Amino acid sequence: MNVKSHAEFPDAEYVVLSSRLIPDRDGGYALATLARARQMAAAGVHGGLGPLLLTLDPGTPAEHAQHRAAFAGRDLVVDPHRMRNLFDEAGGSHGGAAGWLRTAAHPGEPDPALEYRMIEDAAGRPMVGLPIIAGDPDWHVTTAPIAVYDERHAVAGVVDGFGALYRAWLEHVVDGLRAGDADRPVVVVCESRQLGELLAGWDDPALRLVHAIHTIHLEPPFTPDASLNPLWSRWFTLAERFDAVLWPTAAQRSDVQDRFGASPVHVVVPNAVPAAASVTPLAARVPGRVVMLNRLAPGKRIDHAIRAFAAVIEVVPEATLDVFGDGSEHDPLQRLIDELGLDAHVVLRGLTDDPGRELDAASVFLSTSAFEGQGLSIAEALAHGCPVVAYDVRYGPGDLLAAGGGLLVPDGDIDALSAAMVELLTDIELRARLTAEAVAAARAVHPEHAMDALAQAVADVLARPSRRTT
Repeated sequence: MNVKSHAEFPDAEYVVLSSRLIPDRDGGYALATLARARQMAAAGVHGGLGPLLLTLDPGTPAEHAQHRAAFAGRDLVVDPHRMRNLFDEAGGSHGGAAGWLRTAAHPGEPDPALEYRMIEDAAGRPMVGLPIIAGDPDWHVTTAPIAVYDERHAVAGVVDGFGALYRAWLEHVVDGLRAGDADRPVVVVCESRQLGELLAGWDDPALRLVHAIHTIHLEPPFTPDASLNPLWSRWFTLAERFDAVLWPTAAQRSDVQDRFGASPVHVVVPNAVPAAASVTPLAARVPGRVVMLNRLAPGKRIDHAIRAFAAVIEVVPEATLDVFGDGSEHDPLQRLIDELGLDAHVVLRGLTDDPGRELDAASVFLSTSAFEGQGLSIAEALAHGCPVVAYDVRYGPGDLLAAGGGLLVPDGDIDALSAAMVELLTDIELRARLTAEAVAAARAVHPEHAMDALAQAVADVLARPSRRTT
């Protein structure tokens, strides 16, 4: 990335913490997390190397090396050597667990009532035994003993659950970053709700815990007073313990503060999308081409797009819909395409390694999601000057299109969806106006804007004591 921010991040050590970062997994979450780290690097963090990227998924060192290589090959990381994983570092040089992990353990044994997943080092020697908490969405908060092994392959002790395991490693990493200066400030940007819950008690007085949000907190019908998603209920009891919570849209922050009370903890820091190098003129775009970029998942409601397109081609016979992405809904969606006789017009294209190329060739971008965290694919479409048709859902489409660049239609109204696509595909003057508006609207989520907001949030939290030690 060559976009420089005006932001000046305070002098500190910076860490971006993610549960996992695996190529082509977790939709926009992984891309947004990696993008934030790259943008922080462009803003000068650690001399342009960017924050340390830490992950906690229990893969093998070989798998993690492949992940880093894949990200580096796609220019998604600045320095792959600054990506570290807990389980890559859990082994000691002579077998068994590393010294920092043995220090964290206390006498005990694995729970005989539980199954354990053995994590081994490259030589096949056991390091850690992880309890398997099957079928429980709250597995991460268990205090079931995690077994720690010595070089003789015997249990050296246990740590009490995943929270204790993660904290032991993070404290070891932070000590290394400080290099003996206990007062050196460290800013940890936590990108995962599950990790945030486990770290909310981390009471290091020189550490600031900044929690980034990536998704909606509500259940259907996604109105501000709707039930909380059960996975978020406990998190909201802890929210005031974070030094800052980064909400990707003003609408979500507003709904949260209206419901739970205003607080300086809650700030708006969007996930950023860089401007396109150039905007393809209308005459160079494929006439009638509509594209979607999303996982093939139920919440994306691609079946709505397919049904709407049956009406579109009655008016615009040359229209095509290319759906880029993969997921569990592929086969049902293909059956629907076949049922409606749309195979000449609607194609499930699979993953693309160059979404910008597809947006540059498209006349319209379509979004039919039931909910969003921010709507990164919509932001990307705007940045490429591709007008958007989207359901008006929480959160993202309304914020992103507030300054123009597309047409919002009532949530779930397939007829209105069809009509909006037909209007855009047949009215070139409207499309030209929305193209110009799209590029302007995308500036609200430009990296420079996002990094200014993040740098200010960091400066604010470093200027006051940690919320976990006061």
